[in-house]
Amino acid sequence: MLGEILQWSGPADGVLSRWLRAHPKLGARDRGEIAEAVYQTLRHLRRYRRYAESGSGPASRRLAVLGLADTLGEGAWRSALTGAEAEWLAHVGRLDAQSLPRAVRHSLPDWLDDALGRLDEPEALMAALNQPAALDIRANPLKADRDAVLEALRAEAGQPGSRIPAGEPMPWSPWGIRLPAGTPLQRWERFLDGTVEVQDEGSQLLALLVGPKRGEMVIDFCAGAGGKTLLLGALMRSSGRLYAFDVSAARLARLTPRLARSGLSNVEPVVIANENDARVKRLAGKAQRVLVDAPCTGTGTLRRNPDIKWRQNPAALESLHALQASILASAARCVAPGGRLVYATCSLLPEENERQAEAFLAAHPGFRAVPAGEILAGRTGVPLDGPHLKLRPDRHGTDGFFAAVFERTS
Repeated sequence: MLGEILQWSGPADGVLSRWLRAHPKLGARDRGEIAEAVYQTLRHLRRYRRYAESGSGPASRRLAVLGLADTLGEGAWRSALTGAEAEWLAHVGRLDAQSLPRAVRHSLPDWLDDALGRLDEPEALMAALNQPAALDIRANPLKADRDAVLEALRAEAGQPGSRIPAGEPMPWSPWGIRLPAGTPLQRWERFLDGTVEVQDEGSQLLALLVGPKRGEMVIDFCAGAGGKTLLLGALMRSSGRLYAFDVSAARLARLTPRLARSGLSNVEPVVIANENDARVKRLAGKAQRVLVDAPCTGTGTLRRNPDIKWRQNPAALESLHALQASILASAARCVAPGGRLVYATCSLLPEENERQAEAFLAAHPGFRAVPAGEILAGRTGVPLDGPHLKLRPDRHGTDGFFAAVFERTS
């Protein structure tokens, strides 16, 4: 599996999924252990490669040994090691990781180590980004409140042979529930009927900032697979009109089965050619709420997508920043007077976040900044540092998220 992943031919989750489909005889436990070890290896790849320099044999095998040792321990599979491998693994276990350079210790490429190193408390942040994330789900407000879902989880957890745990309410989102990573939801009745959806807590909080109301026109400008779209539609009580724009037909196609489960009838998925598509221009000045969850480096999601740090090309960041600014400017044209525009990323980098918000305001005098705290007051207890919503895994237990809110004044 690692041999295929490390060719960087595509996102790790897609490569892993194809590999598992090609090996149907593997049992559920084997699949889970392989997936867990693969992601552990990707999280700690640079450190593992440093350790592997002292071993012998195929490099991918040495990496796999380290990943399995960290996820399963040695007892379950030690008989698969040669004597030399067992001796090498024992040697690695005696090494002090704290003696390694920071970028190696936290397994970051140099450019990302430099970028995160300029943030507050970088060591805590880097360590948190290398921890596996829990499974975050939320109640569908159109079908059930969180208490009802928690009660259903407790009932399911009490069934003989059930692999569904009871779950815990999230601290910040009024709809969110946290489950252990790897919880098998796919066949749970409440998932199949659309009562719950998988969504990180930070992503859920963006819906509070958008604050959609019944009967409004709302645009999710970079909808992707539609997780935020579905929550916005539920908060609108399936009334008004909710456009889900994306340049990828494949991403929007993943919204289709989720939309069918959700019970929503006000969502209109639209594949656009780019941010200046004619279908976007026809909505100029008409939307009361516009959300731009812009394409970004994804550095805030490294807990779930550790391969991003190895597949990301820092030379392409300048063009990405230009695309973010262009999308935000185009989305702004859709906002009606008095309407709200929310710019968000799942990035931790100021170049994609605060600096984009500052540049937008400088270029668009018809908009004013709205402090996120004014909107979130009484809705969530998430602590805010400044006018924007900024979330970090080490401080908030969520993926890394940023959001800035603007209001059209003229």
